[in-house]
Amino acid sequence: MNCTFNKLSFLSIAAALFLMGCGSTSLVSTPVENIDTVPLKVSELTDTEKKNWGHLDLLADTIPGMSVNRAYNEIIKNNKGNTVVVAVLDSGMDLEHEDLKGVLWTNTDEIPNNGKDDDGNGYVDDVHGYNFLGDSYNEQLEYVRMLRLNIGNASERAEARLLLDKEYPEAVQNKQQYEQIYQVVKGADQLVKDDLGKETYTKDDLLSIEPKTEQMEQSVAVLTQMFTYGDSITEVMEELEEGIKYFSEQANYNLNKDFDGRTAVGDDPYDITDVPYGNGNPQNQVDSESHGTHVAGIIAAKRNNGIGVNGVANNVKIMSIRAVPNGDEYDKDIALGIRYAVDNGATIINCSFGKSFSPKAEWVYDAIKYAASKDVLIVHAAGNDGEDLELEENKNYPNDHQFGGTEFVDNMITVGALSSSYGSDMVASFSNYGNQSVDVFAPGAEIYSTMPNNEYTFQGGTSMAAPAVAGVAALIRSFNPELTASQVKTIIMQSGLRTKTSIIVAGDETKATTFDKISKSGKMVNAYNALILANNISNGKMTLESNSK
Repeated sequence: MNCTFNKLSFLSIAAALFLMGCGSTSLVSTPVENIDTVPLKVSELTDTEKKNWGHLDLLADTIPGMSVNRAYNEIIKNNKGNTVVVAVLDSGMDLEHEDLKGVLWTNTDEIPNNGKDDDGNGYVDDVHGYNFLGDSYNEQLEYVRMLRLNIGNASERAEARLLLDKEYPEAVQNKQQYEQIYQVVKGADQLVKDDLGKETYTKDDLLSIEPKTEQMEQSVAVLTQMFTYGDSITEVMEELEEGIKYFSEQANYNLNKDFDGRTAVGDDPYDITDVPYGNGNPQNQVDSESHGTHVAGIIAAKRNNGIGVNGVANNVKIMSIRAVPNGDEYDKDIALGIRYAVDNGATIINCSFGKSFSPKAEWVYDAIKYAASKDVLIVHAAGNDGEDLELEENKNYPNDHQFGGTEFVDNMITVGALSSSYGSDMVASFSNYGNQSVDVFAPGAEIYSTMPNNEYTFQGGTSMAAPAVAGVAALIRSFNPELTASQVKTIIMQSGLRTKTSIIVAGDETKATTFDKISKSGKMVNAYNALILANNISNGKMTLESNSK
């Protein structure tokens, strides 16, 4: 599942209302001995910094970005390099977006919309990629499907039953609470608007009211509390609406044991030989299916065109593969999606999804091995549960270790998420972590990127951190095409910035640790250093170390 909804922040709003009664761095070139001398940024980020922070430089801007702008200014300059095809294995994306349509991969051997497999690759009308979901959109979580279909072993089904018995009632209750809160805030908002005689108001306006009734006193108290969660009541109400939508979808689809979203596709998703299925149109089905569009923009939104945002990579073609629904992805779709990307020329595959149960995990593992055999790099999001992936109970699929002691491939890099605040809070509170299961960290909190219908907004998640790294990988492969997927992974891991700063994980101050203990490399991805190291490796000036920790 690729959800980026921050349930914790919304639940804190709910709780508040109901309580009211309603180190030394291994830099390649940067001339500094220890980034821990960087002062903490005390001023608020400007609007420009908020929209671009992942591209900024820690030393120059005191923001833990990837030094992308510096890499372009000092290394890339006007050079374009070789074109790199990056597959976005995700939800559908807006193929007509103003900032993306110029960077789409096109299968020139396929004639659009003629209902034929012109190039003989097994897929009909796959001009910009493929849609393994057909007309489906909403889906169950995998463990709910396992219960509905009685698949998986007895132990997994027992665990699934306990989860469903806990999570379904919680979703229904949270939906009801959010609806109640929304109505309370909406009523209070209208009362204050009428009293002030204006449609918009500030916190100072609110505090200037002298309540003459108990109802007005309660309304002012409620709205004052809401201003701690947003800059305006309109913003808070939009977030509450998002919460209602999230929990409604959980109750109606994701956790509804009687729902079957696959009927719109028509195949047996647990039979990998049941092909072909789907269609050649990986366009998003509805406006709310925005995840793939946002991810694609982070990687490759057209740079310096005067609109929207700048992607990390400057000479990329995005292959859109629609395989992640509004719920958990099917192992069959992911396995075939990876193989499609490999067979049709992608050299990097971004995988901003994950789940806790995977009854046909071997299909995906075999596809990852196939990608390794064809020198294709896979970039995977670590997940948004704020969990230590080294603990046995915190399973995250897919992975490159099959929950064993060693990696079975060397072409997969798993990415955790950073926030824009350098220091103790720089690890995003939602990000999973693990000193062997997560390889690196990259910007992932509140990232500004493309949305359907030529729009742009902020989203957060390890889903946003992974494409940032995919963009860096694309830069390396563009300017150093002779490097293998394994070398690119190693370069990204070894060229990052290291810090001795104490950090908090999962937003829990009792879980203070050091940055080197939460990923295999102990580093933040840095495009500037990565390009320098890649060039030195290509020219034989340096050799790579082993990635073993």
